[in-house]
Amino acid sequence: MKASGQRGRGGAGFATGLKWSFMPKQVGERPHYLVVNADESEPGTCKDREIMRHDPHLLIEGCLYAGAAIAANTGYIYIRGEFVRERERLQAAIDQAYEARLIGKNNVHGWDFDLYLHHGAGAYICGEETALLESLEGKKGQPRLKPPFPANMGLYGCPSTVNNVETIAQVPDILRRGAAWFAGIGRQNNTGTKLFCISGHVERPCNVEEAMGIPLRELIERHAGGVRGGWDNLLAVIPGGSSMPLVPAGPDQCDSLLMDFDGCRDKKSALGTAAVIVMDKTADIVKAMARISYFYKHESCGQCTPCREGMGWMWRVLTRMAEGRAQKREIDALWEVTTQIEGHTICAFGDGAAWPVQGLLRHFRPEIERRIDEYTARANGADEPIPEAAE
Repeated sequence: MKASGQRGRGGAGFATGLKWSFMPKQVGERPHYLVVNADESEPGTCKDREIMRHDPHLLIEGCLYAGAAIAANTGYIYIRGEFVRERERLQAAIDQAYEARLIGKNNVHGWDFDLYLHHGAGAYICGEETALLESLEGKKGQPRLKPPFPANMGLYGCPSTVNNVETIAQVPDILRRGAAWFAGIGRQNNTGTKLFCISGHVERPCNVEEAMGIPLRELIERHAGGVRGGWDNLLAVIPGGSSMPLVPAGPDQCDSLLMDFDGCRDKKSALGTAAVIVMDKTADIVKAMARISYFYKHESCGQCTPCREGMGWMWRVLTRMAEGRAQKREIDALWEVTTQIEGHTICAFGDGAAWPVQGLLRHFRPEIERRIDEYTARANGADEPIPEAAE
């Protein structure tokens, strides 16, 4: 797995083989656990549900290999609360695997491995690995302080590894075809294939598996039929789910964006879950970011003060800015609020909620100022009609 260069597909992009190597080499008094994160709650992301719905046995096979690699005889799949049909399909596949003695005690592979499916209750924060472990233990889904890390003290206080569904589902093919095959796809440090979820203002929204490092324009035009109204009608793209900073249209931005971890980082964004949300020039970009901020305000677990209080501040200020009902000095104040949230919370939720706002302020500050000027002129008696963006 280390030789393949595979990086986690859940958003953070941490090297899978390296993560597995953090587990204790010998199993002591505490058993080892494999936990699969199927709590796919990032807005715009719909990749893991396709795996669970259409190829659940691939995931189960990957769980067995991962369990053997980290010396775990028990695995848990934590599935999102809203995934009812996916849960039924995956549970049926697990039952079939038990019947065929592919998993379980004394199975045909010689590695005892029990697999359990746990249904969440629909909380976004439970996609964070330590909040997921808390929820799996029957507690309130709130992130834990780290250290200790899950590899040392995870589920039930035992060494645990938490991996995303897509990460685990790629393991069988890596082992079957070899590390060199996987490493030969994509580019250095960004190897293999990735499931991209393309949505928004495109002709054909779709899920597609493509090589890492594919240019954004090629990805959209080859698989999604292009941007609605043509590439010149593009306003901005969120490359990795709603918690990543947007990338605006332009020759130095979307036109040259490579869809992998390093390519998105070069544009001051991140690949995240590779949920590509496309917005054309009919989109109200400020209103869209205000709506995303409302989602994060709603989903904050409330454990950390910067996040609990800051989410509401950002949403309220952005809502007023979308109408122009703000002052220009508030733009800098809002940026300051995002920096006070980012990096000051137990988990990465605060970062993920602050980044979309930072992306908006970085690239669309003139648009916010224009709305403020127009609202002020209207309030001062000017009777010019203000054009509204189409929804």
